[in-house]
Amino acid sequence: MMNPNKALWEKGDFTRLAETMRESGAALVDKLKVTKGLKVLDLGCGDGTTAIPSAKLGAQVLGVDIARNLVAAGNKRAQSEGLTNCTFQEGDATDLSELEDQSFDLVVSIFGAMFAPKPFDVAREMVRVTRPGGRIVMGNWIPGDPTLVAQILRISSAYTPPPPEGFISPMLWGVESQVVERFGQAGIPEEKIAFKKDTYTFKAPFPPAEFLERFRNYYGPTMNAFEAAEKNGKADDLKRELEALFTSQNQSTDPQSTSIPATFLRVTVQR
Repeated sequence: MMNPNKALWEKGDFTRLAETMRESGAALVDKLKVTKGLKVLDLGCGDGTTAIPSAKLGAQVLGVDIARNLVAAGNKRAQSEGLTNCTFQEGDATDLSELEDQSFDLVVSIFGAMFAPKPFDVAREMVRVTRPGGRIVMGNWIPGDPTLVAQILRISSAYTPPPPEGFISPMLWGVESQVVERFGQAGIPEEKIAFKKDTYTFKAPFPPAEFLERFRNYYGPTMNAFEAAEKNGKADDLKRELEALFTSQNQSTDPQSTSIPATFLRVTVQR
């Protein structure tokens, strides 16, 4: 039986959304003080939104993602950029047994590992592969936040069947006390964990309604929400709610383009 998390992220084509995330991905990497020769693991890397900019700064980057199509897209991007210091491979954030202990200076996961099940296993694995003195940096969406992604997931959940018993919401990675508990069980004391609210901006050269269509057609969670809504005859209601959200949050002065900021929790763990 296929891993349901793998099925979710291979279902669409996240590269079509990642195209709107490039500028903010590079800006975030600039904040991480990536230097030449730094060994970086990008976990839940997609097609390289943060891995590629890290490699351009001279780091030795390994991107790991559960979705085969995104790994292939990442390797294709790295090759087209001539980056021999950036490779992508399949892997599961809950079990990185193919990676050696203490082998990375920096482990990054921006809206990636938060979606893996078994969050305590995810924290343990990230800590295990980070060398003493190294860092772990996560970017996690925040539950109940009024900005775009948290609201997409909130609206969508009202149209989808309840999750299976034992399901742990990925949004709990956006709750500081949960993060402290998870890394605490992995041996990291609370004083080694820092939090900062940060902003990620989605930018696209097309209007918000078209941006919503990319979520509907290519983003696994939104695809599932629309499939469930269609079965209940409520797809038009879901579309109307999401279109209102995207339009109200668009800060572009050009109606034919989209610029939507989204707040996230930036977690920095000192190993």
